[in-house]
Parts: sequence; C-alpha cells; structure tokens
Amino acid sequence: MEKTLPVHVALIPDGNRRWARQRNMKPWEGHAKAGTFDNLNSLLQEARKLGVKYISFWGFSTDNWKREKKEVDIIMRIILKGLNEFDEKLQKDLKFVHVGRKDRLLLKLVERIADLERKTKGHEGLCMILCLDYGGRDEIIRAVNKLLKEEKKEIDVEGFKSYLDTDGLPDPDLIVRTGGEMRMSGFMPFQSDYAELYFTDLYFPDFDAKELRKAVDWYYKRDRRFGGNSGGKR
Repeated sequence: MEKTLPVHVALIPDGNRRWARQRNMKPWEGHAKAGTFDNLNSLLQEARKLGVKYISFWGFSTDNWKREKKEVDIIMRIILKGLNEFDEKLQKDLKFVHVGRKDRLLLKLVERIADLERKTKGHEGLCMILCLDYGGRDEIIRAVNKLLKEEKKEIDVEGFKSYLDTDGLPDPDLIVRTGGEMRMSGFMPFQSDYAELYFTDLYFPDFDAKELRKAVDWYYKRDRRFGGNSGGKR
C-alpha cells in the first residue's frame, strides 16, 4: 500500500466565537486570536516542515455576511491587518492566492489581495490560499454563468475546473475542520471529491502546529483507494 503525504491541506477554522465565549470575551476577540500572525505563521511553518505544498484557510464564507455588521467589519479589519503583517514578515518564497469573490469586499482589502498576488505570483515555495467571501454553491453558480455567457454546449470535468476560483490549484487532499462540527458547510464541494476529512473538537485558536502534524499523520495512515482496490493510486 503506497503512503503519501497531502499536497494540499485545507483548513475550515471553526470555533472562534465559542472559544471567546468560554473566556467571557467578545466574539471578535476569538477571531483576533485566531488571525494573529504568530498563530497562522506557526501553521505555515509546520506545513513547510511536513512537505505540504498548498495550505488553504477559509477566512470568511458567503454565509458569514449574515452576521452582525459590527462583527463582520471587525473581521474584515483583522484580515486586512493580518495581510499587511504577512507582507512584512513572511518568508519571500511564499505564494499567496485568493479564492472567492472580490466584488463585495472593502476596496482596501481587494487592493491588498491583488498586491500580494502580484508580488508572489512567481514564488515557488509554500502556497497559502485565503478563501475569502467564498462559498461552494456560489462558486459553482458563478462558473455556470460564465459557461452560459460563452454559450458552451458541452464540457468535461477538467474543462469545468477552469471556470472555478481554484483554477490552476490542486484539489485538497486533506480537509481539517476544527470546532467539533462534522460537516463541510459548502467548502469546495466540487474539488473535495476524494479529500480525506479530519474533524477535531479543538476550537481554531487552540489548533496549533502540533495539531496540524497530528492531522497529517492521520492522513498518512489512511488507505486511499480512489474508487479502486486497496493501495490504489490516483
């Protein structure tokens, strides 16, 4: 049976608000703790050590707009601050990619995203993917609308992938959800066809490099068949 490490690890960071409530803090204080440079950078550095090539963070979903405006505004400021810190402190070979919509984000945030994507476009190190204003159904509907505009009559799987936000990126091999919920909530439904799903009760502010390694070790022990016999290859 062939054992491989995940090329692309995707994180659904859940539990920030519950983490804060347990400590009698405001909900956005949980987001602030989760989104600190040190917290995220420790995960990025561990991913490098493990040999992961792509790591995704679902920072804000299309459904998160339903939250209280004050909380949404604070989350956006936290993300903008985090991206500014990344630009200043991250190792120079890291590549940054945004997945999701840009038409509803703050202009300052859109400009920072575009700047980071431009600066890191040619980098060949670890690729950090920020899923911001992202939802799987929304992504698929937008892809279909692109196809309709082009009056496509027929398309195959690979062709359809080119219309998704993740065009050019590998599908996730391992999806980790923190916070104890055991559902995908619309995260990359098309791309996660053969992803292994790892759930942990830990809230994301407590999910550290050690926990990431534990999830990758769990993946390494999996027997990935891809519809075939035991030990089958992709």
